[in-house]
Amino acid sequence: MILAVLIVYIALVLVIGLASHKLFRGTGEDFFVATRTIGPFVLLMSLFGTNMTAFSLLGASGEAYHHGIGVFGLMASSSALVIPAVFYFVGTRLWSLGKRYGYVTQAQYFRDRWNSGLLGLLLFLVLTLLLIPYVLIGMMAGGITFNQVTGGQVPEWVGNLIICGVVLIYVVYGGMRGTAWVNTFQTLVFMIFGALTLAVVVHKLGGLDNALARVMQSQPDLLIRGGRIKKLELLTYTCIPLSAGMFPHLFIHWLTAQRAAYFRYTISLYPICIAFVWVPSVLLGILAAADFPGLPPAAASTVILRLITLYAPGILAGFLAAGVFSTCMNSLDSQVLSLGTMFTHDVVRRYGFHDLMTQKQELLVGRIFVAVILVITFVLSLVTTRSIFKLGIWAFTGFAALFPIVVAALFWKRSTKHGAIASVATVAILWTYFFVDAGDIPDYTVGSTGIMPVGVILAASTAAMVLVSLITRPPGEEVLARFFPRR
Repeated sequence: MILAVLIVYIALVLVIGLASHKLFRGTGEDFFVATRTIGPFVLLMSLFGTNMTAFSLLGASGEAYHHGIGVFGLMASSSALVIPAVFYFVGTRLWSLGKRYGYVTQAQYFRDRWNSGLLGLLLFLVLTLLLIPYVLIGMMAGGITFNQVTGGQVPEWVGNLIICGVVLIYVVYGGMRGTAWVNTFQTLVFMIFGALTLAVVVHKLGGLDNALARVMQSQPDLLIRGGRIKKLELLTYTCIPLSAGMFPHLFIHWLTAQRAAYFRYTISLYPICIAFVWVPSVLLGILAAADFPGLPPAAASTVILRLITLYAPGILAGFLAAGVFSTCMNSLDSQVLSLGTMFTHDVVRRYGFHDLMTQKQELLVGRIFVAVILVITFVLSLVTTRSIFKLGIWAFTGFAALFPIVVAALFWKRSTKHGAIASVATVAILWTYFFVDAGDIPDYTVGSTGIMPVGVILAASTAAMVLVSLITRPPGEEVLARFFPRR
């Protein structure tokens, strides 16, 4: 019954994604950014959905299982403030520049802003390498969902392959419009069923007071805000939401908005949406500690699925599992599309065809690269053992550390291409060092101080941007006139 519900859900997703093709205009701009015609509601749902993913449902519940209610403070509370601010100060400005100059990728903007082809190519490489772990999260979560809710009858690799195939079909056929439509549907699904899962579990446990009392008896420190989280760790985690300013998949969604005014709905409603998803996720992770003690970090990502199979009857379990499955696909599609967009415009179109590609060639290259990325990610999903939450944090760390680049590009006229290149190189070197140094340490911090790597890398990235910019020649007046016109 559970598997049947999931199959019906997947079929519905495909119908929505493929139906969007009726509006397809046959152009590269329509495939990559939906000809910049997305309205306010779809913009809100697609931006929120593509940013909330399996990391927020499965990953956050697994982290709450080990570290308690303080996990809400690690990401959700700071994200509710920081991400809307990023949308307002960064997203709206990049939307305006994208509409004015026809940008569809970040590298195009930064390359023009500092007149540097090397910077554009370097950013393409770094953004691609950082995004692959994030893509991996969605695929791993899909396999875990199928395996857990079917009692192990469907192996994880089969689930990974299914989600890979489904996303490939509607992204390749529907492009950005199909992705945005599916994101809207799936965001509504996981918001509703996340809350419904919490309601069902709490009801089966005799109410919230009884449910929390069970946790209090076995692991009371999970209910203490800072019980298992160091203060410096909590403080430096507030840097993580800055990653929204450099996510390639959010960048292309910003560009799809029909009007800048549509951002106001996203900015004002985003905090409410975060609470709607993170509160059930964190509470379910805490409640699971009483039923499934002793799970290792990687297995803890399955606690919501374990609760569903334990407390929900057959068909209801299928619907709840579909809600979880929706988070798995909800960012995976936008991420692989953004990778296809970057490869087409920042590599093939610029260096292979020198801006002479036809519309058909552009579409073909984008679709092929989407397929290649999904294949690579599928292979990586077969060997990865890190938890979903930790894998997501490493991806966010890199993007957050790149945030000084977009701030300098938008607000600091004196910033230079040499400063931007130094900043990107600093992020790449330090991120690699800390990632290797962390190994399989579950609660890694810099020198065991509680400071997350993002704090150190962000500071070093900012310093590199500022210091190198100050000692190198400023941009020419023609560049500044293009991006900072006098009023």
